[in-house]
Amino acid sequence: MDIKSLTVDQVKKLVQKEGGPAGELLGAMAADSRAGIRAIYARCLQNKAREQAENKRLQEMFLWESRLRKPWQRLVAGTDEAGRGPLAGPVVAAAVILAPDLQLRDLNDSKKLTPAKRESLEVAIKAGAVSWAVGMATVDEIELYNIHQASLLAMQRAINDLRLSPDLILVDGRFTIPRLAVEQQPITGGDGLCPSIAAASILAKVARDRLMDELHLIYPQYGFDRHRGYPTPYHLTAIAAHGPCPVHRRGFMPLRQLAD
Repeated sequence: MDIKSLTVDQVKKLVQKEGGPAGELLGAMAADSRAGIRAIYARCLQNKAREQAENKRLQEMFLWESRLRKPWQRLVAGTDEAGRGPLAGPVVAAAVILAPDLQLRDLNDSKKLTPAKRESLEVAIKAGAVSWAVGMATVDEIELYNIHQASLLAMQRAINDLRLSPDLILVDGRFTIPRLAVEQQPITGGDGLCPSIAAASILAKVARDRLMDELHLIYPQYGFDRHRGYPTPYHLTAIAAHGPCPVHRRGFMPLRQLAD
């Protein structure tokens, strides 16, 4: 491929149009001595290296999870929660059974993704999953049981709402979920290791963020759409100024201090 007659800008547009250079175009840029072309070539190599690293990461995740299941365990559900640390709002969990051949680029622990990427992946997960469900434990249940037990309750509800019953449940964290007659395996840091748990972490996070946005419309003085109930300086200042509202977790510090 001869690109000597093309300007640097034309080569840049050609690379963008093709969504990345094919081998022939990449070879032509490698042989071009112009500084602008060399810069485009270097960026293309960097992008290619990042893409290869991402593909390798995803392959390793799916391979790691596949080794956890026994030969007869066809349906594997991952489950995770969002909202253990906030001072307000429910804790939300999700459960996901992924198809083994489902390709989900950028799938990762929800905390490592941007809001836009989480929402994009949420659509892909729901469209391609064998089954998925979201469960929740209310603020009253958090106060009644404690946040740990409420988190397990939310995950239990998500599992029970799956359209299909899993043969194995992979649980993010160190604990199994009570009152489930299915084999479970807790995995510390599972949202960064297992595709099904990562998918669950994304659905839980997106669902909870949307719920907190709705609560913001009811209690705008606290700015729930900004911090989702976490103890940011803005949130703490709003609580000090207005006092807690019905969706605040009054048993959590520093809300408990305000009541003393």
